[in-house]
Amino acid sequence: MTSSAVPGRPEPELAGQNVVLIGGSAGIGLETARRARAQGAEVILTGRRADRLEQAALDVGARRTAAFDVNEEGAVERFFQDLPGPIDHVMITAGGPRYGPMLELDPAQVRDAIADHAVLALLVARNAVGKMRPGGSLVLMGGTGARRVAPGLGLASAATAALPPFTAALALELAPVRVNLIAAGFVDTPLSAALLGDRLEERRNELRAKLPIGRVVGPADVAALAVHLMANTALTGATYDIDGGQQFV
Repeated sequence: MTSSAVPGRPEPELAGQNVVLIGGSAGIGLETARRARAQGAEVILTGRRADRLEQAALDVGARRTAAFDVNEEGAVERFFQDLPGPIDHVMITAGGPRYGPMLELDPAQVRDAIADHAVLALLVARNAVGKMRPGGSLVLMGGTGARRVAPGLGLASAATAALPPFTAALALELAPVRVNLIAAGFVDTPLSAALLGDRLEERRNELRAKLPIGRVVGPADVAALAVHLMANTALTGATYDIDGGQQFV
C-alpha cells in the first residue's frame, strides 16, 4: 500500500478518524471542526439551525450535518442510530451556564441549572459509545469563571464544581473510550458578542490589560486543546483549564 505521507512531514494527528461536533455550527465547535479537518479527520456537525449548519459545513468541508435539538432524547438517539461507520471522537459544546438569583428559580429550573451539562453528556455518551472505537474520546465543555462563589452567579458555581468529578467517573465507566473536560474562561466567540452587546470591546480591552497572556482567548485556542485531547491517548478523566490566567486575576 502506498503511503500518502510526505517524507519529513509528520502524519496528521487525526488522520482517518471521525469527529462529531455536538454544537458545531459556530464558535468553539466550528473552530474545532476546522482544526480536526486540518489534522486529517472527517467531521460531522450538529446544531439546531439547518441554515447555519449548511454554511458551516461548506466552511470546513464537513462530511455530514444533522439539525436537531440536543435536549430532545429521541432526536439524539435517532442521530447516532442513523450515523454510518465508527466514531472516534465526540465533542459537546452545546449548552451553557445559567445565572440568576437562586430563590427565583422553580424546582425544575434548579435541576436543569445544576445537572444540564451532566445530563446532556450522559445522553450523548449512552448513544455514542456503541459506535466509538477503543481509545476514542468524549470531550466536554465547562468553565472556570464560576469557580468562585459571587453574587449573580446563582447555581452556576455548583454546576461548575460538579463537572470535574463527573468527568472522572464517566471516564471510568466508558473506558477504553476516554473522557476529558475543557474548562474555559472568557472566549471571544459570537455567543460572547451576543451576550455582551455593546460591552464586548470594553471586556476585550479589560482582559488584554489584566490577563497574564496579554491577549483574549479565542476559539482557535480552545480548538487546539480539544484536538490535542483527542489525539493524545494517554489523557482521560481530567480537567484542563484554558482561560489565559483569568481565574488568578
